[in-house]
Amino acid sequence: MFSPAPPEGERPLGAMRYRCRHVTRYSYGEMVTSSHLLAHLAPRPHPRQTGRVTDMTILPWPASLVDRLDWFGNPTTYASIQTPHRELTVTVEMEMQVLPPPPLNPADSAPWEQVAAQALARAETVEFVQASPRVPPPNATITAFAAPFFPPARPAAEGAMALMRHIFSEFSFDPTATTVSTPIAEVLSKQRGVCQDFAHLMIAALRAVGLPARYVSGYLRTLPPPGQERLRGADASHAWVQVWCGEGMGWIDLDPTNGRQADTDHVTLAWGRDYDDVSPLRGVILGGGSHGVLVAVDVEPL
Repeated sequence: MFSPAPPEGERPLGAMRYRCRHVTRYSYGEMVTSSHLLAHLAPRPHPRQTGRVTDMTILPWPASLVDRLDWFGNPTTYASIQTPHRELTVTVEMEMQVLPPPPLNPADSAPWEQVAAQALARAETVEFVQASPRVPPPNATITAFAAPFFPPARPAAEGAMALMRHIFSEFSFDPTATTVSTPIAEVLSKQRGVCQDFAHLMIAALRAVGLPARYVSGYLRTLPPPGQERLRGADASHAWVQVWCGEGMGWIDLDPTNGRQADTDHVTLAWGRDYDDVSPLRGVILGGGSHGVLVAVDVEPL
């Protein structure tokens, strides 16, 4: 199911190869008698990325383990654990190759009004214009927030990149300011949050003007190239946005947390309407009481 890693010695110019390790450890206050997990922890194949899971270990070992593709084409793994436990550990190791994005001239994209009209006629894009569980229908506040970036006839990609840069420059990265359930309105009011918050805010603004926008879950390289600053969000799962800029340009990846187009520093796991579609690990347990979770991510350039 998962795309093979490229052979040694066949790396295209500008490509990056990575080895990634993602460890999630749950500790429970009481015994868990059974767990059912759904993981988005395999690299998603797309035109700029190939990869494969080299090892997945779940302890206690599952009674059932099934790989499949979800509705959006993302590789997923379902696991059913029937051994009683007070600790659950999921470790995934993978290798992948990421190509740089093609040159982008935002002015070459179609006017945003034209793109919004095209999106409603395409099955690939129409569901990414509509509201989703974590991105509610646009209200007056989010519409007013989006409006300055999309004056009449502005190229769609130009407006999207201006919106991205605004979030990067005006919002503070603060892991203590929000939780996984913080609503977009609160993020907009506080102007603080993490990559998930900024991605949801940007998606909400894009959808408010009718542009299709997807939530992308993945990783950032842990160690920056010499002389460059460490990216916000490294050492953990990261999130950014894909916006559809018309039939000519298609989808482009923009990272509002770091104010830049996603490139070979970004490893893609999955995309969907919002975080609920692509959370790295979620599930249902029987028992357990209170619990704690530790997550560690390492992205090593090869």
